[in-house]
Amino acid sequence: MSMQSDEVLVIRDPATAAYGFGGGHPFGPDRHDLFHAALERAQLPVTYGRGEPADRELLTLFHSPDYLDFVARRCAEGQGFLDGGDTPAEPGLDRAAAAVVGATLHCVRAVLDGRFRHAFVPIGGLHHAGRDHAAGFCIFNDCGVAIEYLRRRAGLRRIAYVDIDAHHGDGVFYAYVSDPEVLIGDIHEDGRYLFPGTGHADETGEGAARGTKLNRPLPPGAGDAEFLAAWAEIEAFVDAGSPEFLLLQCGADSLAGDPITHLQVSPDAHARVAAGLAALAVRHCEGRLVAMGGGGYDRENLARGWTAVVAALCGRSPAG
Repeated sequence: MSMQSDEVLVIRDPATAAYGFGGGHPFGPDRHDLFHAALERAQLPVTYGRGEPADRELLTLFHSPDYLDFVARRCAEGQGFLDGGDTPAEPGLDRAAAAVVGATLHCVRAVLDGRFRHAFVPIGGLHHAGRDHAAGFCIFNDCGVAIEYLRRRAGLRRIAYVDIDAHHGDGVFYAYVSDPEVLIGDIHEDGRYLFPGTGHADETGEGAARGTKLNRPLPPGAGDAEFLAAWAEIEAFVDAGSPEFLLLQCGADSLAGDPITHLQVSPDAHARVAAGLAALAVRHCEGRLVAMGGGGYDRENLARGWTAVVAALCGRSPAG
């Protein structure tokens, strides 16, 4: 523990900034730099870092080899989609997606090694990609690769994944729906009104994993009161699970004014979650917490929401 920096490790990397789609797509490649401009103005105690793109061996911790071949082939062709119409196939996007995974793994390693307690990956949190398919702007699921890395390479058993993106983290949830050692707490807009249409309250895990998953869908228009009530349940759930490592997907698309979602949450709610998880990380797992930016399609919201998360991880209020 003596090696740990009190600063938060934050990824700032042109390779991950390149993950985004052109032509006015909501997930544009401008998101990384807009966040970093806001973070610099906040003058928080952070250390910047970058990782190396994940190689095929690391990607296959979560994804199937056939899927990796499909992505490489389709991106080389540079036309059409990698899914039903949300995720375009563009030249170089497979490399950018691998860079996002590499950035998340860089943070995981830095936290495991004791160099930092907490870390943040702004373009990480690509939670819709499945083991063998793309979905919802997500090509490779860095969250899933991180979970597999923590278990297979680091030997950890009890991982907690918390997701507060407006969209249910289906790519992570269904990959581990039958796994009792992966705790999942997910607050999102009700799937009856928003993609991907999943994450109902009665989905608590299957078989031996029943009770190790907690979905808290919110109605359209829900704000901080409803969100924080759901968070209190998730916080208690994670606390009871005594995890060895914490992962947070903190999509800013749940903030009021996002163009493709309907929740009315404030950046303060995101800060409350980050601060609460940081405290749980100290209590249960030597402070080990990696947060990933996830969604967010109003650029001002994205900058404010993610900066509030980093501020909370630094032990500061959102205003600094």
